[in-house]
Amino acid sequence: MKAILVKQPGGPEQLVLGEYEKPLPNPYELLVKVHATALNRADTLQRQGKYHPPKGASPLLGLEIAGEVVEAGYNCTRFSKGDKVFGLLPGGGYAEYAIIDENMAMPLPESLTMEEAAAIPEVFMTAYQALFWLGKLQPQERVLIHAGASGVGTAAIQLARVHKAEILTTASEFKVHACKELGAHKSINYQEVPFEDEVLAFTNNEGVDLIVDFIAGPYFNQNIDCLRTDGRLVILASLGGGKVDEFDLRKILVKRLQVIGSTLRSRTKDYQIKLTKEMSQFAIPYFNDGTIKPVIDSVYDWQDAAEAHRYMEQNKNIGKIVLRVS
Repeated sequence: MKAILVKQPGGPEQLVLGEYEKPLPNPYELLVKVHATALNRADTLQRQGKYHPPKGASPLLGLEIAGEVVEAGYNCTRFSKGDKVFGLLPGGGYAEYAIIDENMAMPLPESLTMEEAAAIPEVFMTAYQALFWLGKLQPQERVLIHAGASGVGTAAIQLARVHKAEILTTASEFKVHACKELGAHKSINYQEVPFEDEVLAFTNNEGVDLIVDFIAGPYFNQNIDCLRTDGRLVILASLGGGKVDEFDLRKILVKRLQVIGSTLRSRTKDYQIKLTKEMSQFAIPYFNDGTIKPVIDSVYDWQDAAEAHRYMEQNKNIGKIVLRVS
């Protein structure tokens, strides 16, 4: 089959369209003809040799797909040949064919295109996990979502909105408006002012109940100061660096704070299956009636994967970057 390969660890120019062995499904897996996949930060890090796939996963890039089942393992009961599905993968999405555990696959909603469906799994499952499983977000609570215009950010804003939370976000100047359109009550241009000042001013110095963060080190002190008593900080990435030069741990004790770190790709299959089921039960009705939607910045032909990676690394996108597999 054709697949996007990494010639050697490095920049986007290392991505090439080449030949790779077609995967074979086990009795509990589906072989899917891929119509669309989507970019994630993990793809760019793996391309650079900085993020290795989990044991047993395909070495090919690509954590999510939408496509059509061409073969179902003999123990599969939920899907059969011809069914349209989408879902999260541990790897292998940048290819003509990919395998997915049947219990990780979701039926494609009739209201969505393949490109739209491919933009859902990683970001909505990550956001759902962060907000509800880890962050324990309750209706009427306040949540601060960093990188609000990112893929996970746009998903988290919408999930928090239908959960009736009060939403604050950070974003660069030209992305602030997009966050507000999705449902943020306050969107802060972090390039202009310290976000801590704006958060505390907006909340009358009360702070927020939950923060979903991808920046880590440079934001840590401000994050802690933005949390109210019994607040939760969920850290999903360390895009700004992993070290904090100086911090007073007594702040965590005094306000009874929780600091939680998590990744999704390294979770067990059972964990991911449970998350898939719960997220889809919660969100698919909202997708079907248009209450929430995958936010797509751009769609590239998969032969232009290098250009798509280059664009992502310029941090210009609002929402997901999708690859159409032809």
